[in-house]
Amino acid sequence: MNQEKLIQSFLGYFGGSSEKIRIFTSPGRVNLIGEHTDYNGGFVFPAALTLATTIIARPRKDNKIRLIANDLEVMVEADLEDLSQYKSLRWGNYQLGVADELKKAGFNIIGCDLMYDDKVPLGSGLSSSAAIEIATAIALVSLGDEAYGKTKEIDMVQMALISQKAEHNYVGVMCGIMDQFASAMGKKDHAIFLDCKDLSFELVPVKLDGYSLVIGNTNKKRSLGEGKYNERRAQCEEGLSILKKEFPEAEFLRDISVSDYEGHKSMLTDDIIRKRVEHVVYENQRVIDSVTALKKGNLEVFGELMNESHNSLRDLYEVTGIELDTLVDEARKIQGVLGARMTGAGFGGCTVNLVANKSIDEFIEKVGKAYKEKIGYEASFYISDIGDGGREVEVVV
Repeated sequence: MNQEKLIQSFLGYFGGSSEKIRIFTSPGRVNLIGEHTDYNGGFVFPAALTLATTIIARPRKDNKIRLIANDLEVMVEADLEDLSQYKSLRWGNYQLGVADELKKAGFNIIGCDLMYDDKVPLGSGLSSSAAIEIATAIALVSLGDEAYGKTKEIDMVQMALISQKAEHNYVGVMCGIMDQFASAMGKKDHAIFLDCKDLSFELVPVKLDGYSLVIGNTNKKRSLGEGKYNERRAQCEEGLSILKKEFPEAEFLRDISVSDYEGHKSMLTDDIIRKRVEHVVYENQRVIDSVTALKKGNLEVFGELMNESHNSLRDLYEVTGIELDTLVDEARKIQGVLGARMTGAGFGGCTVNLVANKSIDEFIEKVGKAYKEKIGYEASFYISDIGDGGREVEVVV
């Protein structure tokens, strides 16, 4: 992060001086395993990336919030007294949704200028939206607390929950909690074993001796608001309602074990509903098994579970598509790849691959070439370390 360059860019947009400028950042995330389980009250295993959204922030003396991204150069101005009128914005609605939910939760939100420097690829499945939401929440609460003379430490779990509400109520995407939680609570060199039912979690060290996590971006943009995400969620809820006749105490699909499902799957007479439920039930178990494998340092078993996860997302949950499947299929041809799977909601976005360090160059070259030949345009590849969650960054003058 080049602070001086970012601050000068901020001053170019908003004018004034660098006095009272503060810097906040929050990362995207990669989900190592556990896809489409979070909104079913299940288990997920994400890790924060070093790819992040950074905000240069400065308070204003009026009741306006002004937003700009240094790669879009479209200024958004909003009135804090009537935030409900900005829901249809193409850019800025995630940020203003967070401001709206923070106000509803009783936080003192003040006018401010915010410039966004986004290094998480938009629409990639690495949760650029959560990075934006968490960074915005930290910035707005911090500026408001300073203006009102408060010094209380920010509750980061609360920031994750408020950001999730913003996505539900303002943007209209009924997302689970995983993305916001990982962006808020990530820790360097650790993944988060998160129980989405009660938000209990464990930080699990990720030791990839001789291997790296390589992310492959299909560069196919996707939008969760197109309806497929909400459709899958509704299908899972329908499956749960059927199984509750036999398991009345089940609150979520995560409360249905593999043995429960196998003994009663005949209740699910709709083939699509059955497939959706089967994915979620087995995916939850794969998360538990993956945590056990990584604690033991068994990367081979973890890689096998990654492969099983993708196959289930492809065949049962049906959220992959030719782009993601091509990246995964080609990855599995490379010697030194232990596992490959889509990560994120699907319908485009990214894959995560467990690749031997000695094979990374070959992986990028051969997978990239095969992908372009089949799909017609290039994929992008990132080798990102596991980093820390959302936080304020000290301004170095």
